[in-house]
Amino acid sequence: MSPDDPTAPGHGPPGGGIPAPAGGTATAADPSGDLLLRIADGDRAAFEELFVAQSRILMAVILRIVRSQSLAEEVLQECFTEVWTRCAGFDPARGTGRAWLITLCRRRAIDCVRSVQAQQDRDLADGLRSSAGMGEQVEQTVIDKSESDRTVTALKILPEEQAQPIVMAFYQGMTHAQISERLKVPLGTIKSRIRDGMKKLREELEASR
Repeated sequence: MSPDDPTAPGHGPPGGGIPAPAGGTATAADPSGDLLLRIADGDRAAFEELFVAQSRILMAVILRIVRSQSLAEEVLQECFTEVWTRCAGFDPARGTGRAWLITLCRRRAIDCVRSVQAQQDRDLADGLRSSAGMGEQVEQTVIDKSESDRTVTALKILPEEQAQPIVMAFYQGMTHAQISERLKVPLGTIKSRIRDGMKKLREELEASR
């Protein structure tokens, strides 16, 4: 169980020390907490009310971590799915409902960032393996930014759709996933274009020796 899990035994979410107004009960002073308790009893109306009331601030919390609108929207949806299935773990004695929600969203957002980074690392390793099969000498020719005009000339004979991702990968240091996102082209297509372009580049460089 993650140490940030808001349902972990003995763990209270950040902000749990916020005092309630004098004379108020825990739920009266904590509208989100009251809604979470109702959701735990299967109250769908309370779930909808909580989403309307808190989704905007939770989206902002997630967006600050993942730095991507589309990813933030996915994480927010996952968070509210977890709210519906796990809100029985909310304990008003340990903190406010909003604090519990923020802890949950932060944990989900951090997990998302780690997952994306791991995928980028796999893409990079995959790209290096693919390039290795095309000849170590050719790869060094492309990576070396101070290479002779032969490389520049060879790149110019390639179709733009092949030359562009090669330059982005080897000269700008972008991963295949980043290139795919930048060019709005499927990841598999980017890999194929780089592979085919490298093959043509090798043939051209060998022919020009």
